[in-house]
Amino acid sequence: MKTSIENSISVFKALSEITRLKIIWLLINVDSKICVSEIIDVLNVPQYNVSRHLRILSKAGILNESKEGKWVYYFINNTDSEFLNHIKRAVSTISENDMKTEIKRCKQKLLIREN
Repeated sequence: MKTSIENSISVFKALSEITRLKIIWLLINVDSKICVSEIIDVLNVPQYNVSRHLRILSKAGILNESKEGKWVYYFINNTDSEFLNHIKRAVSTISENDMKTEIKRCKQKLLIREN
């Protein structure tokens, strides 16, 4: 079993890569859940990279997943962890200006999902 400091290190390592940081930012600021195909389209990243990034974020305890029909949706782990709540607040403060393209693509994907 990992110690608290080891869990914290895993979270920081997971968020030290730009694609993973963007995935978390989108989940916090645009929608509460997202599937692999939506991430591929929004971030313009190959499927194998997205799957690897999601696996790393899940292993770090940041993400959970749920299956809805044929889709698997990923969402931020709801936890009482004060540490993870501080991390979520910190990530959410990244400027929308830095994520303009991704926000636009994500909103388009969400419209398609709703229809």
